[in-house]
Amino acid sequence: MEKIAIYENQNKPEAIKWAELAIKILFSKGKETLVSNELHKKLSQEIQKLVNPLPTKDFEKIADVVITFGGDGTILSAARYVFKSEVPIMGINVGKLGFLAEFPHNKIEEAVENLLTGQYRVVDRTILTTKIDGESIYAVNDFVIEKMLSSRMITLHTYSNENYVASYRADGLILTTPTGSTAYSLACGGPIIAPSAKVMCLTPISPHSLNFRPLVLPDENTVRVVVESPTGEAKLVGDGQIEKVLKTGDELNFSIADYKIKLIKPLRNTYYDVLRAKLLWAVDPTTQKNCPE
Repeated sequence: MEKIAIYENQNKPEAIKWAELAIKILFSKGKETLVSNELHKKLSQEIQKLVNPLPTKDFEKIADVVITFGGDGTILSAARYVFKSEVPIMGINVGKLGFLAEFPHNKIEEAVENLLTGQYRVVDRTILTTKIDGESIYAVNDFVIEKMLSSRMITLHTYSNENYVASYRADGLILTTPTGSTAYSLACGGPIIAPSAKVMCLTPISPHSLNFRPLVLPDENTVRVVVESPTGEAKLVGDGQIEKVLKTGDELNFSIADYKIKLIKPLRNTYYDVLRAKLLWAVDPTTQKNCPE
């Protein structure tokens, strides 16, 4: 890897601080470092001399890898720029949970060294896609259809491969990938899904029924949702970052995209290690431990 792009959460001053440290390390290793024009303006004059600025949209054309500095949302944001070219993303956690961004910021030197010497693994994660007004939009974690500017519930008539599933009368509906199963869907009672599972999940948000439960579907299916809102409007949100206004009668078709996001992970950490460390999954209440002696 010779050309490394840096992508950061510019709302976090500490992300820029750690990015500057990584740039120094990469420069000392003789690697070319690419940064966005926006980040270049925020770097110290000393660090500006060590990097090449260019538009973020060009990362996928030039970079061999992208290192993000922020939290999971920073990875999701960076993914929109590079997933079509399958440039891998390595996340340095400067956020809170760091479920996707597994590399701690206090071990940047070790992380960069492992990256440059090949001491890592790459995992593929599926991506959801839908179209609105002819525009394709994508989500790594989830799409959420939710009510808009009202406390009144909406109704979402849902079909899987044209087979009627249900009419969800609720605050909304989450369509999640396995990657997103530990995000908003989990908070709404959805299941944890192993990333390698070839499925997607429908998780209702505060449904007005005791009978609605999350539903896991094969990811080869197409899910169609017809929107009905008492106010005439609803909202589609992709990965918590992309928002589109929906009207009553709008139909959305969701499916797995042809592309995948590639994430760089620590060589020896497993998905279950991350569950235990980040979500305190399987903690024994009597010992406060989640690993066998």
